Amino acid sequence: MSHLKQQIVCFLLAISFFTRIPIPANTPFSTQLLNQSSRYFSLVGWLIGGIGAAAFWLSQQVFPVSVSIVLSMLSTILLTGAFHEDGLADSADGLGGGMTIEKKLLIMKDSRLGTYGAIALWGALLLKFVTLQELAQISPLQLILALVVLHPLSRAVAGSLIYDMNYVRDNDAKAKPVAEQQRKSDLVILVLLGCLPLFLLPAVLALPLVIAQYLLRLTAKRYLNSRLGGYTGDCLGAVQQVSEIVGYLILLAFMSHGGTV
Repeated sequence: MSHLKQQIVCFLLAISFFTRIPIPANTPFSTQLLNQSSRYFSLVGWLIGGIGAAAFWLSQQVFPVSVSIVLSMLSTILLTGAFHEDGLADSADGLGGGMTIEKKLLIMKDSRLGTYGAIALWGALLLKFVTLQELAQISPLQLILALVVLHPLSRAVAGSLIYDMNYVRDNDAKAKPVAEQQRKSDLVILVLLGCLPLFLLPAVLALPLVIAQYLLRLTAKRYLNSRLGGYTGDCLGAVQQVSEIVGYLILLAFMSHGGTV
């Protein structure tokens, strides 16, 4: 297999893992390719963010802003099969309700939704809706820009944890492609692709956004290591959701205080 074809296959595997978008049935598969696909998690974020932005723009031609935002959010949730939202809920249940590492992991594995998970899920969805609505009130373009920037960036933050953290579950379906640590080249590509949309923002906004996301990564790494001794697939989903929301809040704070893009 040529290098270019291998990279295309890795990207297709990343799409298949993170979304419900079908890929060709004859796409080659191996554990090595699946692990290497982590370098394209941010690029999948480009696709998801772009579809969410398109759904908002098209909906806005017919519906009010609030309805358009809900339809945009639903489009990305349906596109990913609520993959990250489920990880957030499971992580909140496990980390909030378990007293030992074994109990935390057992609760995360439970398909039932608990109190902590419900609060985390609804809180995240509500924060997303409110911040996106406020951005749209400033300008619909700001909302579109937020989606295009934060979907890739948040997946770079979450995916980068694979590089220097231990995987703590042997049979976690959500982390099949990340059971092995990333190579440095995979990490570099992941981060570069995640940060590339930041060039759409002025430096005065992009810099604090990057700093905040870096601090979030450090905090998540320390917290997960202290509570679990590493990460699970659910944890990566939770970090992605928190990273996305934090990004929206920073963009909103900047725009609300007279900043322009």
